Amino acid sequence: MKIFGTNQKRVRVFGFACIAVLTVLCGGAATAAEKAPAPPLEKIRIAYSSISGNQAPAWVAYEKGFFRKNGLDAELIFIEAGSRSVNALLSGDVAMAQMAGPSVIQSRLQGQDVVIIAGFLNTMDYQLMVHDSITRPDQLKGKTLAVSRVGSSSDFATRYAINKYGLTPDKDVTIVEIGSQPARFAALESGKIQGAMVTVPLTLRAKKLGFHALADLQMLGLEYQHTALVTSRALIKSKPQVVRSALKAMVEAIHYYKTQRADALAVLGKYLKDNSSDALEETYEGIGLALIPEKPYPTLRGIQIMLSEMSAKDPKAQRARPEEFVDMSFIKELDGSGYIDRLYKSQPVAAAAPAAPTPPASKDKPAAVAKATKEKTPPADKPAAGADKSAASSTKAAPATASEPSVAPPQEYTVKAGDTLSKIAGQFYGSIQKWQKIYQANSDTVKNPDYIFIGQKLTIPLDDTAQKKG
Repeated sequence: MKIFGTNQKRVRVFGFACIAVLTVLCGGAATAAEKAPAPPLEKIRIAYSSISGNQAPAWVAYEKGFFRKNGLDAELIFIEAGSRSVNALLSGDVAMAQMAGPSVIQSRLQGQDVVIIAGFLNTMDYQLMVHDSITRPDQLKGKTLAVSRVGSSSDFATRYAINKYGLTPDKDVTIVEIGSQPARFAALESGKIQGAMVTVPLTLRAKKLGFHALADLQMLGLEYQHTALVTSRALIKSKPQVVRSALKAMVEAIHYYKTQRADALAVLGKYLKDNSSDALEETYEGIGLALIPEKPYPTLRGIQIMLSEMSAKDPKAQRARPEEFVDMSFIKELDGSGYIDRLYKSQPVAAAAPAAPTPPASKDKPAAVAKATKEKTPPADKPAAGADKSAASSTKAAPATASEPSVAPPQEYTVKAGDTLSKIAGQFYGSIQKWQKIYQANSDTVKNPDYIFIGQKLTIPLDDTAQKKG
């Protein structure tokens, strides 16, 4: 019995010893794991090509730590001009660049290895600022408008607007080359010209001096690959995760920009070097909220417009297809995962207008209907255009909603920047498909339902549904 008891005691002691050793070993392993260094961040250089509000995605991603959050040690570099940004990409000095679309397309036509992976501005942010005596597009006849140079983006935007309003450039309207935007603005201010395409925040300054916007390019339905995120196919092949992480960081930055106004304004002020609250608010609202899309798909239609423009001088542009200039696999992957929708579901954009239901395609509907809704999941060839500008109106009574139609007499509405007949119909009738009611009521002044102009007075007739209920 004594021997048995001794053995039993030895077994117990041995067991306790084993437990103690295991405890020490496991604790040491846990401590080692806690002290293990995190994977090193991937160093990356990203260029931005202008000091403008459309460059905000990279600025916010850098300043608010979204690059680091996604495993990237990013360095931002300012490289003015698209051609220089392309050269930096090709030499490997930068991995990606936020830059204007035309330089990408021209370089790609020449066989260079550059490709668009996201679209941050899929239209032009110009507004046609004119003398206060010009209140209708037909009054531009016989007037002089300024552009930087023939073939520039300001020249394209000016001719596009003139054509859409039924006038002939260089015949009905004189177009002169003056130079940079400040030079065009100075000529407008001095009275040497009667109109010029201007971007925010100069639009605010122009309004304070008594000029007004007759049209903006978004209202005219122009799709144009103005600002894009660009890389090389070589980098996509060798380091796809870097490309994936950078795009995710910028998508997160766009959401942060749209939902954190105070921080976004601070970032804009730092990079634009502007402390004017009015100018920063104008940039934030006019570009960040209105034009930068939540889901930054490139615009194939916009690229096709640009190819058509270039085809007069470059035969290669005639044969090219928009798909050759983009790689949408990364934005499709991010969108398809539901990640972007979850961002905005958890923290929606407070300043965004309520989204109207997207109607089925119809031949009877004006093309501008596409601008009237905020698309949640755009197809590959139709990018989200960003949140619509708030359609505030100078009306005598509050506009109707879908659940509470207007029962007031016909109202007068003043067209604002970003408006379309479909958008106005959604505001007053709760249905964008009732745009024809407004068009028919204003057929004497609205010659083309796709092209209304800022400051135009529209009669908003009583909704039939509301009338029957009354």
